Amino acid sequence: MKVDATVVTGGLAAFADDAVTAEKAGYDAVWASETQHDPAVMITLAATRTERITLGTAITVAFARTPMTTAMTANDLHEVTGGRYILGLGTQIKPHVTKRFSMPWSEPARRMHEYIRAVRAIWDAWATGERLDFRGEFYTHTLMTPFFSPGPNPYGNPPIHLAGVGPRMTAVAGEVADGFMAHAFSTERYLHEVTLPALREGFERGGKDGEGFEFSATALIATGHTEEEFEASVTDVRRQVAFYGSTPAYHPVLELHGWGDLARELNTLSKRGDWDAMGEAVDDEVLHTIAIVAEPDQVGPALERRFGGVAQRIPLYAPSGSQTDRWGPALQHLQGDAAQRSSTYRRGVK
Repeated sequence: MKVDATVVTGGLAAFADDAVTAEKAGYDAVWASETQHDPAVMITLAATRTERITLGTAITVAFARTPMTTAMTANDLHEVTGGRYILGLGTQIKPHVTKRFSMPWSEPARRMHEYIRAVRAIWDAWATGERLDFRGEFYTHTLMTPFFSPGPNPYGNPPIHLAGVGPRMTAVAGEVADGFMAHAFSTERYLHEVTLPALREGFERGGKDGEGFEFSATALIATGHTEEEFEASVTDVRRQVAFYGSTPAYHPVLELHGWGDLARELNTLSKRGDWDAMGEAVDDEVLHTIAIVAEPDQVGPALERRFGGVAQRIPLYAPSGSQTDRWGPALQHLQGDAAQRSSTYRRGVK
């Protein structure tokens, strides 16, 4: 079982520092999120200061870019990292794509399916020198002269992992991607009743058996060495659960548990900008069902109980940024005894 660190905030230099710390601590990967900074810049900085650790984006907002720009950036990052890069893609939600990035939005699952195929077609054209001729419903790429082709990447193509919540996007990942990144806003019940069946559907459509496919299972983690750290972490995670829960695209997770009224309440509060009230609306039952709330030495066992036998990667994630100082026991547990006890992901999804 691979154990990764996810860094959401902290700045460009801080991400590179976190990557160095994570590599020294024995983490398998560190993931850059697209929030205040371009993750490609974060990955480039980290690549210059690390040697072993995998560097990935979780996520790069696909629909803010064309397949060509994504293909070029990912190709360059794979070379800059010496073959240590994973292209993690996600859609974001419609308001961000249309209002923040001023890009089109329609049928996200179908668009993403085509998007990934377009990226691969571009990479194939560079690798083989054959004519680029991708014609889809949403994207068309039919021009690639030698002057603009970087040629074959010495490290091959980076793997593509797709993030998702709903069953349609999850099935797209199973069909055309190399891995799936389960959203942190999920529950054990949602994982087994919605996510895994959707992946199986995608595998079937793509004629795949899941061999080599990587499932990354993320959970929000609230922990701390002191009472003050623990309480602050719980507050941060409670607010993050409320933030995610206010998003209509994520409401099915709450509705599965009969918390539809909470979903609508959070959405209303978010439109008012009443962020404090949103956090207060998330009670302990909801918090503990979605997040891992535990002392540092119990985080690893809690993650194993939720994801053991299913996940191949577990990115440790806290909304306030990297907390590698608190995750040492979880890292040791998941990479040690838990890994020996865990069955493979293929068995879990089958």
